[in-house]
Amino acid sequence: MQRILGIDPGLASLGFGGLQLYHTPKGDRPQLLDFGIIQTQPKTPVGDRLQTIYDDLHALIDQIQPTLVGIEKLFFYRMGNTILVAQARGVILLVLNQRKLPVVEFTPAQVKQALTGYGNADKLDVQQAVARELELETIPRPDDAADALAVALATSFQIRG
Repeated sequence: MQRILGIDPGLASLGFGGLQLYHTPKGDRPQLLDFGIIQTQPKTPVGDRLQTIYDDLHALIDQIQPTLVGIEKLFFYRMGNTILVAQARGVILLVLNQRKLPVVEFTPAQVKQALTGYGNADKLDVQQAVARELELETIPRPDDAADALAVALATSFQIRG
C-alpha cells in the first residue's frame, strides 16, 4: 500500500496533500488522507519561518507516513520571491532526506499535463481535475493545498503507469 505526500513549496504558504493508493479490481485508486497548508508569518525572521517549516513538515510526515513524496520544482516568478521559495524548498528536501523518503519532482507543466492532458492548462482546470479524481464535491482550498494534491496525483499516476 502506497501513501503519497504532495508538496507545493512556499515560504508563506507551503501546500500539502496526502493520498493513499488502494488496490481495486479496476486498478489502483487514490483516496484522500489530508490536505492543507503550513503557514508562516510574513514579518517573522526568515530563519524562524524556515524552522517552522522544518518542524511542521516533520510532524506532517509522522501523521501521514508517506512512502513516496512528490514535490513541485522551482518555478521562477519574481527574483526576490524565488529566493525565498528556494530556501523553503531546501529545508523541505533536507527533511525528506533525513526521513529517507524517495522524492519525485515535477515542473508545473508536467503536473498540468498529468491531470488535464494539457501542459498549459489553467489553474481552474487543474483544480477541477483534482476534485474529479478524488471524487470531491468541491475544489480543495486554499490554492496551495489544491496544487499539492495535484502534485500527489501526478506522482500516483507515474507509479501506477
